[in-house]
Amino acid sequence: MKKDNIKIKANDMIGRGEFLKRLGGGAAVTAVALAGCGKGTVTQSGPLGEVPTDKMTYRVNKEKGDRVSILGYGCMRWPTRKRADGNGNEIDQETVNELVDYALSHGVNYFDTSPAYVQGWSERATGIALSRHPRSSYYLATKLSNFSNHTRESSMAMYRRSFEELQTDYMDYYLLHSIGGSMGDFNSRYIDNGMLDFLIQEREAGRVRNLGWSFHGRKENFDEILAMHEKVHWDFVQIQMNYSDWRNARGNNVNAEYLYAELEKRSIPIVIMEPLLGGRLSNVPDHIAARLKTARPDSSVASWAFRFAGSRDMILTVLSGMTYMEHLQDNIRTYSPLEPLTEEETEFLYETAELMLQYPTIPCNDCQYCMPCPYGLDIPGILLHYNKCVNEGNLPASSGDENYRKARRAYLVGYLRSVEKERQADRCTGCKQCNPHCPQSIDIPREMRRIDEFTEKLKQKLEF
Repeated sequence: MKKDNIKIKANDMIGRGEFLKRLGGGAAVTAVALAGCGKGTVTQSGPLGEVPTDKMTYRVNKEKGDRVSILGYGCMRWPTRKRADGNGNEIDQETVNELVDYALSHGVNYFDTSPAYVQGWSERATGIALSRHPRSSYYLATKLSNFSNHTRESSMAMYRRSFEELQTDYMDYYLLHSIGGSMGDFNSRYIDNGMLDFLIQEREAGRVRNLGWSFHGRKENFDEILAMHEKVHWDFVQIQMNYSDWRNARGNNVNAEYLYAELEKRSIPIVIMEPLLGGRLSNVPDHIAARLKTARPDSSVASWAFRFAGSRDMILTVLSGMTYMEHLQDNIRTYSPLEPLTEEETEFLYETAELMLQYPTIPCNDCQYCMPCPYGLDIPGILLHYNKCVNEGNLPASSGDENYRKARRAYLVGYLRSVEKERQADRCTGCKQCNPHCPQSIDIPREMRRIDEFTEKLKQKLEF
């Protein structure tokens, strides 16, 4: 990774009181400035008003005594901007600093990153932002994301580089990243090369305080890795959990109800990822949004998903990849303090999930693991535009529909605006290099082919 991908602005370490004072009047301006940036729509926030600084809900890791904010900052979606020379993108470090400062000043103290996030830039950007604050003021989580090169030499280099990028001499929470695809892959990445034994030794030495793993995959693999608990002693496990996935498995994944129950039996703390399903539970179809807003008019659509994710006792923290200040503010309001779901509200969400299954969205979480595409496709952009049109009712079904012409135009114009022409689905060669990296088990070339065929049919009939 080239060091000039991130523009560094010299900052002295600042204290809590100082950055509270600096940010006191700037939050609203930032939210407005960020609205509409990037792809897709900015999700609806909650009601405007005070964002509490001292009411955050915390959960205690009983074994280590860590007092962790129920809202964790997922650093997979840090904001980017065009480079000054026009040659690609770079991390918007100034905005990252501002988001981190605001999060810390409002009680968020858990930050989760990976060497694989944001094209390899996330750890460094996170380290720059957090190193401006006392190390004792936050918990740091990162991962051994050795997806492509499983050798001990390469894995050790990745492990050591994480300490350099994050500017720390210990990791609070360290994960074996995205396991569950196959036991052969797990053994190659962590057992055969001795990395799991090494990380256990690092935990004994105090350089890793908590050792765990994040899971996407098959039930039998989850069970087998979890069974290692007696020997390894897993300090925590990170799973995908939301009200849509609680009872409904997607692709090769396991429903979250089973995962939670198995971890609860063993009293293993749980970190939640994808509480919004990559944004799909905040950008829901209009009639679903109306259903949720009718039940709680003063709460955002997203707050339902975050309350669901945080309501169970074994949850240590709920990660959210908050690119925009308004998202961060809304989530802080939801968890300051958390109002756990009632039994009636929980059943209401299960019914809502069943209604949402009637809409044929593609389960893309915008994790970017499929990127970069060797042929230049913007895979997440293509899938997210399709899902957005499904949710907004702008997916043309047949020329006999009364709204067909309007929806057809909206789909095509939106597609061109969301995804550059040279990066659209028609450029897919079907190489399938992306498929093994998708934690949702999407057959990406098949979806690219389907979306391209659908788009071409619309183009042939479109009249401008």
